Amino acid sequence: MDVVETWTGRTACLLQQAMRLTNEAFAERLGISERTISRWHSNPGMTHRTEVQQILDIAYEEAGEAVQRRFTLLVRPPAPRMEAQALRVAIAVVLRGDDVLLVCRRGEGELRWQFPAGMVKPGAAPETVAVQETHGETGVHCTVRQQLGERVHPVTGVVASYFLCDHLAGEATNRDTVENVDVAFVPRSALTRFIPSAQIYPPILSALEAAA
Repeated sequence: MDVVETWTGRTACLLQQAMRLTNEAFAERLGISERTISRWHSNPGMTHRTEVQQILDIAYEEAGEAVQRRFTLLVRPPAPRMEAQALRVAIAVVLRGDDVLLVCRRGEGELRWQFPAGMVKPGAAPETVAVQETHGETGVHCTVRQQLGERVHPVTGVVASYFLCDHLAGEATNRDTVENVDVAFVPRSALTRFIPSAQIYPPILSALEAAA
């Protein structure tokens, strides 16, 4: 059972709420006027005089465990649960003429070609991440032309946002040798030699055909 060191207008009203009593019934329970109860509601920061402190102590102690548990929850409500946010990545499909930019990732025991991608932190704009991560990984400056769509990636389970981008400047160089083995602009017509067509998000193939 919690011990209330000092009763205030707020905690007295929370006791009333935990006891589920009206102002009239709470006043009768405590042996004070209903007008006094109303004053507590309008002045939650007030501190009660000694005799009222004692009256509230007795009322709390005699209220029973159920009321005391409710009172504790009202005084110290549980911290709100943080909703888990799905992992999100931004993926850049960068075009330069008839070529498209790829990076060769170090996978689990294998090398895997894919489009430049980066993790999107809470509050960040996916399109900004796509541009920044492309430059960070490959040295290529690009700009987003359009968003191609979004899906839950069938292999990794992350939320993937895809962006069709245009090359602005810079040659493809491997600037992240920890994660990547190589980076390169490859002919769009040869894309499926690097990434199986079944693994490519269909709107990407459509966008590349339209840009041909």
